[in-house]
Amino acid sequence: MMERLLERFERVIDPYDDEGGESERARRVGTLRPLPANTNAFIWHFAREAKGPFIALLITGGLTGGVDALLYAAVGWVVDALGSSSPATLLADHWALLAGLAFLTLVLRTVILFAAAVLEQQIVTPSLYNRIRWQAYRRLMDQSYTFFQNDFAGRISQKVQQVGEATGDFIVTTLQTFWSFITFAILAVAILGAMDVWMGAVLAVWSLGYGWIVFHLLPRLRKAGRETADARSVMSGRIVDSFTNILAVKLFDTSRRQDAFVLDGFRRFVEAVRAMTRAVTAVRTAVAILNGAMMTAIGAIVVHSWTVGGASIGDVATALGLVLRLNQMSGWMMFNINGLVRNYGTIQDAVATVSLQPRLTDQPDAPDLRPSGGAVEFRDVTFHYGKGGGVIQGFNLSIRPGEKVGLVGRSGAGKTTLVNLLLRLYDVEGGRILVDGQTISDVAQASLRGAIGVVTQDTSLFHRSIRDNIAYGRPDANETEIEAAARRADALDFIQTVRDPNGRSGMDAYVGERGVKLSGGQRQRIAIARVFLKDAPILVLDEATSALDSEVEAAIQDNLAAMMEGKTVIAIAHRLSTIASLDRLVVIDAGRIVEEGTHSELIRRGGLYASLWRRQSGGFLGEEAAE
Repeated sequence: MMERLLERFERVIDPYDDEGGESERARRVGTLRPLPANTNAFIWHFAREAKGPFIALLITGGLTGGVDALLYAAVGWVVDALGSSSPATLLADHWALLAGLAFLTLVLRTVILFAAAVLEQQIVTPSLYNRIRWQAYRRLMDQSYTFFQNDFAGRISQKVQQVGEATGDFIVTTLQTFWSFITFAILAVAILGAMDVWMGAVLAVWSLGYGWIVFHLLPRLRKAGRETADARSVMSGRIVDSFTNILAVKLFDTSRRQDAFVLDGFRRFVEAVRAMTRAVTAVRTAVAILNGAMMTAIGAIVVHSWTVGGASIGDVATALGLVLRLNQMSGWMMFNINGLVRNYGTIQDAVATVSLQPRLTDQPDAPDLRPSGGAVEFRDVTFHYGKGGGVIQGFNLSIRPGEKVGLVGRSGAGKTTLVNLLLRLYDVEGGRILVDGQTISDVAQASLRGAIGVVTQDTSLFHRSIRDNIAYGRPDANETEIEAAARRADALDFIQTVRDPNGRSGMDAYVGERGVKLSGGQRQRIAIARVFLKDAPILVLDEATSALDSEVEAAIQDNLAAMMEGKTVIAIAHRLSTIASLDRLVVIDAGRIVEEGTHSELIRRGGLYASLWRRQSGGFLGEEAAE
């Protein structure tokens, strides 16, 4: 019964809701509102999304502090009651006091603490924390390709994990723990001040001293917390980078350079932690001195008051109990304030990443691309990765619907950059790119990429089943269609032999992170099968068969020809023999077209293409020196 009750509370907050992107359409066209970039506004944004539970936390926090203060005051009342009655008359003389204290401790306090636990553990922690992470993740996924190229995947992931927990902990601690302490302190001042004005004055001075520590010493801790969070994410990113590229480390890092790189991350983290712990020690020492002076002063005043008849034994018990509890709570509260400051620094660090405005976005209400024949046109396109030098400069190229075009040139000529611009992984810096007469920057990115099938040289797969990887571009495909695509890519035979460590086999087998359980050629055939299944009107082949041996490549050449039938094709290949039969070859050098024509025409012309063809002799195009 208790479990069912708690499960009902767990549904109060939807952990997957996103009030900044109510519809799937909004997310798809990139119109999600960015999360607030200011740390305080970021915290307030999520506090408002769960305002009901947080108001309840504020109430239970205040009640908890009030009940604790009353219980310590009640110690004095009980002592005085014991002194004024005999054992035989105690119950008759003070039954109301004793019954009230029993109700306070047995019923009211239990209900308040239960409510506080349910609010924190069932309503807020499992749901709101995840909601923050989910919203941060969604907005990061709207970032451009460049954003992910410029950072560690592990570091970005760490920030998503940290920001959910840090934001939730900050709000919960502020509303429950911190407010409970404030309530207790206010009631303690009121109770002791009513007993003796000097005790009230001491506590007033103590409160000012505590405030001084919070506002003057804790900023150092906040800065250290932010730097620690950043150092932790860098360390995590370097560790993940090592694991992701473990094969390269094993093959090339004979002098353990990677260990030194990761060790530098560890050292930065340790130094940041040491700076933070020095600040923590300074704060704890200041609190110890302040509390020691407060307890000594209150003890001296109340004992002196008793000696002159101004206070009863119960008053002494109340005063000493309250100040001892206040000492305990203030030390505990300072620890929590340290946590608040560290969490605030973590939020600050994460917000700088998860709240960035995406640089590559769709226009509001951008329409979907309406593909008709697959015509592609580059009009005076300029792009240089923001470096000031022209990688692509004034580039013009028209590709007719259904035309098969090969892009040829030395490494660094700009071939893959042109493909990335067509896919709008980057925005052009000048000129326009059109697909079927529609400027690609005016349409929804998802619809543009949905109309283009891509096979790249560097194929990485998801750590999921082979079936899921093939169907990734068309998740509604049935088993027959998936198997047909695998067969056309000459992949079905090897798929049937794959078995993973968990006993899954064939289409159900998992391929490992980035597809490491498969060979390069097997990964490439899975990627080709994925494009077969997607059946998009425009096909981009960027070294699509480079990872295949000659026998396998020959086996799927006919299928590739069938896949290209009726489609507009843009193919890049260093092995020129694989694209020699295309309708037109466009030779690019330094971001400009220097030749174009059929294979035979370009050979007869005796230009750059003919030179590359002679040097290749059926092999791969090497790094040619500029002539």
